[in-house]
Amino acid sequence: MERAVKVACVQVEPVVLDREATLDKLETVAAEAAKAGAELVVFPETFVPVYPSSLWAKAFAGWEATGAKETFARLAHESVAVGSPAERRIGAAAKELGIWIVTGVNEVDAERPGTIYNALLYHSPVGELALHHRKLVPTNHERLVWGQGDGRGLTAVETGFGRVGGLICWENYMPLARVALYEAGVEIYVASTADDGDAWQQTLVHIARESRSYVVAPAHFQLESAYPEDFSLAAEIEGAGTIGRGGSAILAPDGAYLAGPLYDEEGILYAELDPVRLLAERQRFDPVGHYSRPDVLHLDVNPAARERDVTTSTRLS
Repeated sequence: MERAVKVACVQVEPVVLDREATLDKLETVAAEAAKAGAELVVFPETFVPVYPSSLWAKAFAGWEATGAKETFARLAHESVAVGSPAERRIGAAAKELGIWIVTGVNEVDAERPGTIYNALLYHSPVGELALHHRKLVPTNHERLVWGQGDGRGLTAVETGFGRVGGLICWENYMPLARVALYEAGVEIYVASTADDGDAWQQTLVHIARESRSYVVAPAHFQLESAYPEDFSLAAEIEGAGTIGRGGSAILAPDGAYLAGPLYDEEGILYAELDPVRLLAERQRFDPVGHYSRPDVLHLDVNPAARERDVTTSTRLS
């Protein structure tokens, strides 16, 4: 890290299945965080326009489930395409505020919008899309919603205060994906998630200790009451109350909590990240430096690799 920086980890509800209204909220929250001094503001997994909870996404498995096709179409229509006015709105907000904004979105390809991806978009203070990562493997019910991503985002981007990169939810359990970020020199590790279980906090502690990086981990927060009255799968969530309880947190490179975890309410967590603390923790353990054996273990990453074109491998020599 080049210098100390204040970061914001956002736990707020989207305006469910309404892209433009959710972007309105993103702009408002980002402005609040920037006013508080944050230079990096991170939003939850698929914040725009909603995380597809297992409570209702399971309906996609039904061949003729009532409301399933309509819900998928609505989700796709409200998703974000790179290069679209919606994506440029996020960039414009980052530029206006002079900050980095990392946003979890449901993403579609403008030319082939039939597949939705789970993506992280990193917008710089000049408004450019500096890094674009698609979740490699959707988890459990998510496979009914999203396509598989590729390796283009398995890196870290220089921000002027430190190198930022990240993974989405359970792909953080993929050892080689984590190593790819370590090889890229990540110093501020984004671990956005929809996992609100207590065990997820153990995962965050491990990632911080293994990477010797700061971890910014926004979690999705959803209430049943946030869904629109015309939601086609309303019967699936009836009586649920809280659909995602959050668990957002910011951790230091030794696994200590700097902020959070935050549950059962909206909020913005803040923390000051000090480069001295990061370097101090790497004195004993640097996963791709003095505590590595590149002569024995080596990782190759194919940034364009997809499901049927996989060349990522570990080799023993």
